[in-house]
Amino acid sequence: MVTGEGTVRLRPPRNTLDRRAVGWWRAQWLLLTAVPVLVLGVLGAYLAPARFWLLTAAVVLAAAGTVCAVLLPLWWFRTHRWEVTDEAVYVRTGVLRQEWRIAPMSRIQTVDTVRGPLEQLWRLATVTVTTASAKGAVRIEGLDHEVAAELAERLTRITRDTPGDAT
Repeated sequence: MVTGEGTVRLRPPRNTLDRRAVGWWRAQWLLLTAVPVLVLGVLGAYLAPARFWLLTAAVVLAAAGTVCAVLLPLWWFRTHRWEVTDEAVYVRTGVLRQEWRIAPMSRIQTVDTVRGPLEQLWRLATVTVTTASAKGAVRIEGLDHEVAAELAERLTRITRDTPGDAT
């Protein structure tokens, strides 16, 4: 990514997310889909005049949610990448609209590790690298929780030893 002359050359970051991220994303999709399907099903059971349309909508939404839960996490897993060097944190996310984020070590302000309930169930974590960027923090989601803890320690060590940017 950074050449000897200090210029940046973009290439895909080296590291993939933990494979368990696929299951975590699937669970999120299924939960996101289950709530409206359940609401439509209950309404369909009690509102006889609209039963056909409500239950049809529930079935269509359940099918679409299941297809998304099966396919999208695999696609996301293939495209999300991250890497940390002594110079910067590199993250590439997105499928249709790919986004590359580079956070120079001299600009990092905080490093946080977060584990929501589903992440804990899958033994995953998210590392959030906060900089002064107007674009917001750089997030690396779907990491093994031990890898995330080691990464947070490494980033803290590197940023402590990196002089601040004078610009």
